Amino acid sequence: MKYKFLEHTADVKFIVHGKTLKSIFENSVLAISEIISKDEKIENSITKRFKISGRDYEELLYSFIDEVIYLLDAENFVPSKAEVKLEKKNRNGSYNLRSKGKIILRAIIFGDKTGNYKNLKGIKSATYSEMYIKKKFDKWEAQVVVDV
Repeated sequence: MKYKFLEHTADVKFIVHGKTLKSIFENSVLAISEIISKDEKIENSITKRFKISGRDYEELLYSFIDEVIYLLDAENFVPSKAEVKLEKKNRNGSYNLRSKGKIILRAIIFGDKTGNYKNLKGIKSATYSEMYIKKKFDKWEAQVVVDV
């Protein structure tokens, strides 16, 4: 199971599972795609690329989801899946995920134009409410709440 929706009074809450940290971000896009499309299959006809950074995993996940929502709102792009690469930038300018410094995420988001689908649901914003990312034994888990 890559993600599971949970009960929430006003917003949409979900838990994401993955074997790796990068799969948490990739599986979050699958959950977001389901929220937006209401289970309608989204084609992978267009790709969008972006790079973001954060001081910790939660800030990075918030910014990542915010960027996906921006693509929906500003560029009429509905996501279907993602491929991400995580890096950390050292003080000397080199990259190493185990070093101190900002975490860099490079993403390729696959999807399609919103105009090709009917009845898409909008997401207003990402939230920090109840958000976490943690490693549980040999797997990763994150919880996300988005404002709809």
